[in-house]
Amino acid sequence: MKIGELIKQRMTFSFEVFPPKEDDGVPGLQVELKELFRFSPDFVSCTYGAGGTNVGKSMEICKFITDSAVTCMSHFTCIGNKKREILEIIKSYIDLGIENFLPMRGDFPKDPQTGKTRTTTGGDFEHANFLIGFLKENFPTISMGCAGYVEKHILAPSLESDIAFLKAKQDAGAEFIMLQLCHDISAFSRFREKCYRAGIRLPMVMGLMPVLSRDSIINMTVSNGCSIPPELAAIIGKYTPVRGASEAVLRETTADFKKAGMEYTVKSLWGYMAAGVDGIHIYALNRSADVAKIMSDSGIRSRNE
Repeated sequence: MKIGELIKQRMTFSFEVFPPKEDDGVPGLQVELKELFRFSPDFVSCTYGAGGTNVGKSMEICKFITDSAVTCMSHFTCIGNKKREILEIIKSYIDLGIENFLPMRGDFPKDPQTGKTRTTTGGDFEHANFLIGFLKENFPTISMGCAGYVEKHILAPSLESDIAFLKAKQDAGAEFIMLQLCHDISAFSRFREKCYRAGIRLPMVMGLMPVLSRDSIINMTVSNGCSIPPELAAIIGKYTPVRGASEAVLRETTADFKKAGMEYTVKSLWGYMAAGVDGIHIYALNRSADVAKIMSDSGIRSRNE
C-alpha cells in the first residue's frame, strides 16, 4: 500500500523503529515488531543512519516488516550519498518490495579528525527537496513523504524560511508531511495555518514521542529546539530526583515520572487527533511493552490477540 494514497482516505496510525546498534540486536527488534504488528499499524517506518552507517540492518528490518505483510516506509538521507549510490540503494529497497520512502537531508555528522560538526552533507545533495526531486525523476512510482518541523528546524533562521523549504519539498514530489517532535498542540495548529497560507496542501502526520524518561525527553526536546509546554514542565519539575536520595527513592521517582509521562502521552495523542492531524506516528523507541500500554490506555487501537 502506498502511504500517499492511503492517507487521503483516512487518518493513519503508525510506528517508527530504528535498527539496533548491536550486531546481535536484530532478532530482538523483530520480537518487538511482532508485538507492534498486533495493533495493525497502517505502516511502520525504519530509520536510516547517516552515510548509510546502518544500511544493512535497515534493509534487514525493512524486509522483515514487508515480509510480515505490513506496509514499510524507509528513511533515506542526503548525508554522504552520491547519485550513483542513491540509485543502487533505492533500487535494492524496491527489489525488497518497499515503495514508501522518507527522504531527508539528515543530521550533519562530526568530522572524525576535528570532532566538529560538519556543515555539508558530503553527498550530491545539500537539501531534501533536491533528493526528493531526483528520486521522483528516477523512481516515479514510489510514494514519498517529507520531514516537517512545527517549531522550525533547529538550524533554520526562521519558521517562515523553513516553511518555504517545506513548500519546495511539496513541489519536488512529496505526497505527505511527517512532522517531527513537538509537544505543543497549539503550535501545530498555528503551523498548519501558516503552511496553508504558503500554498502547502499535503496531509500532515504527527510524530509523537512517548514521555518515558525524564532525562531522555529533556535531551531530545532541547536538542531538537522544541518547547516544553507548562503541563509537561510541571511533570518534569515534580519528579526531579532529590539530591542525595536513596536508590529506593530514585527508583520510585523514576517509576512515578514514567507513569505520569505515559498519561501525558495519551492526552497528547488525543489532543492531536482533536486538532485534526491526518495521522499519528509513534516513535516506538524499540520498546513495544511501553507502547502497547499507551495504545491500550488511549483506545486508539486494540491489540489483536
